[in-house]
Amino acid sequence: MIENISKSALASKPFNLTEELVSLTSTTICRVAFGKRYEIGGSDKNRFLELLHEIQAMVSSFFLSDYFPCLGWLVDKLTGLSYRLEKSFKEFDAFYKGIIDDNLDPNRPKPEREDTILDFLLQIYKDGSFKVQLTMDHIKAILTDIFLAGTDTSAVTMNWAMTFLMKNPKAMRKAQEEVRNLFGNKGGYEIPAKTLVYVSAWAVGRDPEAWENPYEFDPDRFLGSSIDVRGNDFELIPFGAGRRICPGIFLALATVELSLANLLHKFDWEMPSGVEDIDMDDVLPGLVPHMRDALCLVPKLVCDGKMGHKGTGAHDY
Repeated sequence: MIENISKSALASKPFNLTEELVSLTSTTICRVAFGKRYEIGGSDKNRFLELLHEIQAMVSSFFLSDYFPCLGWLVDKLTGLSYRLEKSFKEFDAFYKGIIDDNLDPNRPKPEREDTILDFLLQIYKDGSFKVQLTMDHIKAILTDIFLAGTDTSAVTMNWAMTFLMKNPKAMRKAQEEVRNLFGNKGGYEIPAKTLVYVSAWAVGRDPEAWENPYEFDPDRFLGSSIDVRGNDFELIPFGAGRRICPGIFLALATVELSLANLLHKFDWEMPSGVEDIDMDDVLPGLVPHMRDALCLVPKLVCDGKMGHKGTGAHDY
């Protein structure tokens, strides 16, 4: 990622940071899940991203049958949602089948390492070591959860963080300086069985009783605060909490923190010529709120005295 941005910086061209961040997180998840890396622009990578975007759209769509099963299915069929869902399911199923078949092929080249999530799941499937026999459908479902939870979420978090920093130069300068220098008593609720509960993490993080000036972008509010994001403090729960907390929390934190640190350490950032502001009000609906327009910025390489030159990215270290 840093190398791609460096090339754009040398040419003084705007860089599509949104696209690059999605590529970063999806590639990371692909390598962790089944040990494959899809290159940008390749047919496999494009197909994977298309499938990912479509299934995310389906997850965030309103299906009337979820609330009125007796008649809702007919409305979903007439609107075309049922057809799109079935089509997405079949395409993702075929995608997973191809990956699993490749993994199970006895004639495939011996991989350097066999410690991916898929390797682990297939070993359980072969051994039958679970009390309940793991099936291929179980494996595909787990992979789907990993992809949906692990790709878009981290990319969008970094995209919004860079957007807010661009709109708040003082916070940007302070964050860059820091990175460069450092290289209750309340009870619970009675919830009846089968109740569908939605927790608004957005509202929780903007509660004026918990946060001073909750709508102001102020990273300093976390300095000296005991509140963190790991599910122990309910004032801030981006990963959820309790037994259903996101299992990808540590991967997400490492991905977001390391990537943002590199973006702030290696480059200064400017708005493209003729662009004066970033529109943050036009947001696409969904489980993760995307800005409608991609975040395009002009990166400028930082001359580091330790390196003695303007480097090109990873090879400087």
